[in-house]
Amino acid sequence: MDWAMAGMEPAAFWAAVAVTLFAGFVKGAVGFAMPLIMVSAFSAFLLPEMAVAGLILPTLVTNLSQATRQGIGAAWASVKTYRRFLIGTVVFILVSAPFLTVIPRMAYLLLLGVPVTAFAAAQLMGVPLALPLRHRARAEWGLGIVGGLFGGVSGIWGPPLLVYLLSIGAQKAETVRVQGVVFLIGAVALLAAHLRTGVADGASLGFSAALVVPAMAGMVVGYRVQDRLDQARFRRWTQGLLVLTGLNLVRQAVM
Repeated sequence: MDWAMAGMEPAAFWAAVAVTLFAGFVKGAVGFAMPLIMVSAFSAFLLPEMAVAGLILPTLVTNLSQATRQGIGAAWASVKTYRRFLIGTVVFILVSAPFLTVIPRMAYLLLLGVPVTAFAAAQLMGVPLALPLRHRARAEWGLGIVGGLFGGVSGIWGPPLLVYLLSIGAQKAETVRVQGVVFLIGAVALLAAHLRTGVADGASLGFSAALVVPAMAGMVVGYRVQDRLDQARFRRWTQGLLVLTGLNLVRQAVM
């Protein structure tokens, strides 16, 4: 097991496995939040570089499953429909990844956590925040770029996509599939970027590979929950989880 533990203590490794199992379950149920949960929890006992590296392969494999759950054709249709968001995300993951070890952790946690919490809380309280359709393309480009900028330095690019999908009123199946597609392509870009920066090396990728198993196990159970949620409950679960994850990011920043 030395190849999987990357020099860390056994307690830290098994804590990472437990966190990943839970994160996979949440992702299976609502389609997102696995990197958010993993990074948030990992920060308590891992260095930021190892935390980001650890989530790369579980993110890639689980999103391949999520993106293709309704077939390759549906996944490809999502690629074409949300191409602006995808391009913005991928390009700016590659741009921002080299700054992982430069940007103060508090800064990017606050910049991500505060707006995500505010948006999701407003939605839960019934405040209409839908984007006007005439601005949809502009919003897609802008939020894709924001997601990419945060994704390269933190491994998290989901909240801007969720903000966009909630704003346009996407249905449950489409929401989950689009998240899988965007996160899958983003995960490939993240892996490529951090192979260049050195964050993803033999030791850290061994650790990341070991986390694929608990991630997929949790996701299979989560799928069963997702299939039982109607559209209204799914939307409320998504909004509530966004509030909690946003608040956790802010908590980490101020502490």
